[in-house]
Amino acid sequence: MPSYDPSGLRRLQEQLMQLHRCGVIPAAAPVLGAMMTETLLRLQDTLLAEIPAFTSSANPDVLPALRQHAEDQARELLRLFSGGSVGDFRFVRDHAQRRAEQHFPLEVVLHAYRCGHRVLSQWLREAALATAPGSPDTMAAAVADFSIEYTNAISIIAASDYVTRTRLLTEAEGDRRSELLNILLSGHDESDGRVSRLMKRAGYLDQRQTYCVIAAQAVNPPEMENPERVRRIIDAIATAITGSSIRLLAGVRNNVVTAVLSDLRRQSGWTAAKSNLSERIQPLLMTLGPSVLVGVSADHPSTSYLPQALTEAGIALDLADVTQRVAMFTKLPVRGLLVLRGAEDVRKAPPTWLARLIAADGEASGSLITTLRAFADADMNMQQAARQLSRHPNTLYARFARIHEITGLDGQRYRELTELLLAADCWCV
Repeated sequence: MPSYDPSGLRRLQEQLMQLHRCGVIPAAAPVLGAMMTETLLRLQDTLLAEIPAFTSSANPDVLPALRQHAEDQARELLRLFSGGSVGDFRFVRDHAQRRAEQHFPLEVVLHAYRCGHRVLSQWLREAALATAPGSPDTMAAAVADFSIEYTNAISIIAASDYVTRTRLLTEAEGDRRSELLNILLSGHDESDGRVSRLMKRAGYLDQRQTYCVIAAQAVNPPEMENPERVRRIIDAIATAITGSSIRLLAGVRNNVVTAVLSDLRRQSGWTAAKSNLSERIQPLLMTLGPSVLVGVSADHPSTSYLPQALTEAGIALDLADVTQRVAMFTKLPVRGLLVLRGAEDVRKAPPTWLARLIAADGEASGSLITTLRAFADADMNMQQAARQLSRHPNTLYARFARIHEITGLDGQRYRELTELLLAADCWCV
């Protein structure tokens, strides 16, 4: 199936028929054949002189492909002027797909067609005027119309197949990266040869590497349902580490942007180790802005620890908030970890007094638990806690008496104050 609109191919065929009626086809074909070598040299010289991308490319296949495609163009035009009908332009599609695989810019490919149009149209016009009878102006106009339609046709075909091939390559690369990310984060069997080869080709078996995992999401979790929002977060993370030696492999797991970051721990055994990767990326991740929360795992020495790192990043993300947008697992408070890990168990089997305390606190507009927190923040200094709450100390003593009446625990004692606060935190988390 031609990539070009069939109506465009019909217009090109109509231009060929007009050249037949003018007597240009097939009379001009022998002259075109005789001039082909000289025209090809002029075409290649023009393209190399006007488009630096061909000579500046480090890909050794670029120039040979250019020469081959120029020859294919000339042979196709000679075939058409010898009486052939419009074909499927397979050689144009093949060339465009190879350029896409080489990541050679599409705009350069199309610019080459525009530059080549001048040389090839002159070649066709000179051959037509040299051999065909009739009005020179009529023949020149017919050749010019054909040349324009031909250049339009191959440009559209090339652009269409280039974009299609690029999309397929991008999807394949995305699938490969997703598979690799899933292997790294889910754990892998080192006896699996296919997995080992995949990781080795991707450079994840270098023993000098250090790894960490980050988990990121929008402050407003429903935004993660929007693919564009997710893509912007991934792009922002990639931009944040641009210019560093840190390598990024990112994707989406469980509606959270998840990324494996890696870097060389040291260049060799004779060089000093770098600072922790997780510490180096923290200031970079702060540039993501106030609408993104990030959890960062500890550093780990090999990919076998990445499932553990994923868990750490998830815990850190759970404890991140607008006051601490980038939460480091290695710097999480022990209290926060205890509450996070134990909250579910406490809610399943709470102390008998906890429900009564929560109910009484609600009736008191939250003043009971607020008093406990203020007392703890003031290092158990009642006078200071009263000043923080703008209340008389006797008011606080009355609240502590009420708490003791409800729970049987004396909030002015360290152990019992800790018990009350941990239970309340687990219930309210």
